[in-house]
Amino acid sequence: MYYINYFFLYSILGHLIETIFVPNFNSGILYGWWTPVYGFGVVCILIIGSIIEHIPLTKKKLFKIFITYFSCMIILTLLELLGGYLIEWIFHQEFWNYEKYRFHIGPYISLEMANIWGIAGIIVLYILKPITDYLISYIPKWLTYLLLFLFFLDVSSKILSK
Repeated sequence: MYYINYFFLYSILGHLIETIFVPNFNSGILYGWWTPVYGFGVVCILIIGSIIEHIPLTKKKLFKIFITYFSCMIILTLLELLGGYLIEWIFHQEFWNYEKYRFHIGPYISLEMANIWGIAGIIVLYILKPITDYLISYIPKWLTYLLLFLFFLDVSSKILSK
């Protein structure tokens, strides 16, 4: 339930942030108020953080932050690349294109955005996680199950409509 709740919280927050700060932009590929790439990204960040906690060399805070930054930068950039190609393949749409960025690698990734993902990993793990863990503990199981049902309904209806 922990990772599922994180997935939904950040999928919804990511959708809201994009809707507010990027006017005239359709955030996400689904009908509901969630953008799954943010949810998957945060779950990846949590897994990265859990792995880093078990590495003996990461007892020093600065080294741990350094490893977190580069791990999140690489893994989330690969997630974004995979997501871009999957959306294009399944839905025949392109939801983002970084070719206008100076250091892009194809349409779906760029060094500028990779840097943002590394910073996001640090922010999520070392600043937001304690607050989010507290909030997550109050989400009732019935709400998680309802969100799962609605999410799968949304994904199914989107796939069937194509």
